Amino acid sequence: QVQLVESGGGLVQPGGSLRLSCAASQTIFSFITKHWYRQAPGKQREFVATITSGGSTNYADSVKGRFTISRDNAKNMVYLQMNSLKPEDTAVYYCHAIRGGVPYWGQGTQVTVSS
Repeated sequence: QVQLVESGGGLVQPGGSLRLSCAASQTIFSFITKHWYRQAPGKQREFVATITSGGSTNYADSVKGRFTISRDNAKNMVYLQMNSLKPEDTAVYYCHAIRGGVPYWGQGTQVTVSS
């Protein structure tokens, strides 16, 4: 079983930056694709970014050019650097991975973008 724990959320003004972190409980985390998703109030959970075990990345159009996903395999960590934040980025952000066909989610971290 893989446990995922997110951190780094908070309140930030429009145009500001935050860096989210996701810590995994197992070394195997380094060898699987990792994702960030988010869920805004009253909306469905949506894809934000992906990083494969080889380091390839993919982003939702809404965050492309503003967000950067990265990983530190030695620490079993994945990060989401969020720049130029907008009020519409307000959501709970979740770390997600699939291992052996089993999906794993963290508990989420709240990001609020407001003046």
